[in-house]
Amino acid sequence: MTARALTIAGSDPGGGAGAQADLKTFSAFRVYGMSALTAVTVQNTLGVRGVMAVPPQVVAEQIDAVLEDIGAGAVKTGMLGSAPVIKAIASRLKAHRVKNLVVDPVMYAKSGHALLAPAAAGTLIRELLPLALLVTPNAPEAERLSGLKVRDLAGAKKAARAIRAMGPRYVLVKGGHLPGPVCEDLLYDGRGFTAFRSPRVHTRNTHGTGCTLSAAIASGLALGLPPRQAVAEAVAYVAGAIRHALPLGGGHGPLNHHWRTHAETA
Repeated sequence: MTARALTIAGSDPGGGAGAQADLKTFSAFRVYGMSALTAVTVQNTLGVRGVMAVPPQVVAEQIDAVLEDIGAGAVKTGMLGSAPVIKAIASRLKAHRVKNLVVDPVMYAKSGHALLAPAAAGTLIRELLPLALLVTPNAPEAERLSGLKVRDLAGAKKAARAIRAMGPRYVLVKGGHLPGPVCEDLLYDGRGFTAFRSPRVHTRNTHGTGCTLSAAIASGLALGLPPRQAVAEAVAYVAGAIRHALPLGGGHGPLNHHWRTHAETA
């Protein structure tokens, strides 16, 4: 059977992040990708210029249309924007009994533009995290979710424990914002931590890294991989996509989502 994954996220017209990055990632893993859009953004590598939210009912209807007909082995969420949209999504995920849910708690764009209403963080914690198999916060997002400082690995571990108590089975605190020559992502399963280490690549072309990682994890889950292996495959894929990132635009350029294909044909 063809592996299928659904992304519930905003649209990035520049193609580096959001649903466009997710669909490219699904394709790179040979997973059939589908999307339910939560917002239309106006952005490029220099930053976000504007956002138009999709009404919650329309978001819910997109999810229903896909899952009632095609189905999905995994679902990931990205930019959600507001509390009403989060509530609508949670309702539909419950109705369709989605098990392999990856939540990327997108709060800010690379440029610093807010992508989640301040009041919506609590709704995300209450409504969505209990449904998640895995949640993938970076350090600032882990701080906002947990209320704890995440400035080093010790802080990341404390935040992971606090976030797991909110309902998800696994918490992956990403290390990209933490100091050091190695980027260390920490996966917590309630019993212990698994560290995934990648050499830090000094590049400004990292637009869409979080979207791509969560989509890669969802791809692995859709293919039947256990969570820890799905994370390992995703971390390796993103590390390569950063190493081969594309110097497009005048700001933070996108990752190279098809770097493996290009390497095979080189």
